[in-house]
Amino acid sequence: MSSRDLDSAPVASVPPETASAGGVLSPQFRWTSIGMCLLITLAAFEALAVTTIMPMVSRELDGAALYAFAFAGPLAVGVVGMVSAGAWADRGNPRTALIASVVLFAAGLSIAGTAPTMWVFVAGRLVHGLGGGALTVVLYVIVARVYPPALHPRIFAGFAAAWVIPSLIGPFVAGVLSETVGWRWVFLGVVALAALAMLMVVPVMRRVLRAGERAPFRAARLVWAVLLAVAVLALTLAAESTGPVLWIVPPLAAIVAVIALRPLVPKGTLLARRGLPSVILMRGIIAATFFATEVYVPLLMVSQYGLSAAVAGLALTAAGLTWSAASWVQGRFPRIAHVVAARLGALGLTIALASLIATAVWHLNPFIVVVGWAFSGGGMGILYPRLGVLTLEYSTPADQGFNSSALTIADSTGSAVALAATAIVFAALRALPGGWPFAGAFTVTAVLCALAWLFAPRLRP
Repeated sequence: MSSRDLDSAPVASVPPETASAGGVLSPQFRWTSIGMCLLITLAAFEALAVTTIMPMVSRELDGAALYAFAFAGPLAVGVVGMVSAGAWADRGNPRTALIASVVLFAAGLSIAGTAPTMWVFVAGRLVHGLGGGALTVVLYVIVARVYPPALHPRIFAGFAAAWVIPSLIGPFVAGVLSETVGWRWVFLGVVALAALAMLMVVPVMRRVLRAGERAPFRAARLVWAVLLAVAVLALTLAAESTGPVLWIVPPLAAIVAVIALRPLVPKGTLLARRGLPSVILMRGIIAATFFATEVYVPLLMVSQYGLSAAVAGLALTAAGLTWSAASWVQGRFPRIAHVVAARLGALGLTIALASLIATAVWHLNPFIVVVGWAFSGGGMGILYPRLGVLTLEYSTPADQGFNSSALTIADSTGSAVALAATAIVFAALRALPGGWPFAGAFTVTAVLCALAWLFAPRLRP
């Protein structure tokens, strides 16, 4: 298949004799693999930590009205970073795009860690989201350019395994830090580690990657990305509004988002066309289901059960561990049929959502939340990296950047829109007693999970 925006792209890879030797930790790939996995580890810690401590941040900075926006906003602006990074990588060596993305990532963490108000905190999250979105695409392109196809399942499994340590200790450490020295150090501590990761990765990138023929830059894609980000941001902010704004802005923003999204993904994605379009759509659906649910899990345990942030983070730890374990399994057994993997992923999310809704409605033991949410991690671990492998399998060197950015754009856009939808339902049911607001939000993501079941067979080309 060919890209709709890129006429040509560099073919930059390791020599054939190198590509055929060893695994992801063989001498020619070792430091590249370690450095990229370290960056994934830092991103994983930050993601789990923010979800864990956000109830405390919201309380200290009086930011309850911006709770969902603090998650959806970075995802929205991340689309701009993804498109920019994809175009940048397709025009030559992605090393410089990697440096820029990590600098923005660290700058956003610094702003959030020193924020005096919730609005400044959200601004830092937006800068961080811009860098984080670009970083995701750059890492996908590096995998495509450096590693032979036979090693793609292994390196994606390595990315998932990089979540193990953050999953084990991340939520607990974040909770303890927030209750002792303060939540700000959860952000500031990651900045120094990001600099260390760059010292490991950049020299290796200079030796391994080489620029080839440059693809033309298409400014229209960046314009569409900015328009999409603005629409999603408006949708998310309107979720916390009342009156005419709540009834007018979300529908208009949703229409603009769909129009802006079409040029940024393969043709037929929004129609669930078989093959790559359905792979991209499925990624958006399962990401929306998982991440829009996850942000409410610690809030449910803290607000409804009075648990500490450290204890509430156990549910995130359980999901992270099962995600890593399931991803390792699918990496070791790549012959599991794609449709079977999709159905197993949807099954894990279904079990998790059923347990969350039941717990919220009937105020069951919070341990059920921990066990149930672990199933969601298992489902994501089976399906999430498989979709990354399929995207590269359906790509050519000319459209690796476009397709990789499309995958992550669907990921972020789906999550941001789902967060806005859950925020609207949560706010509408907030006056009801007990866990009904949570049950309403989880019902929204359950509908998305049903779509994953529906579209699973369309992953076949």
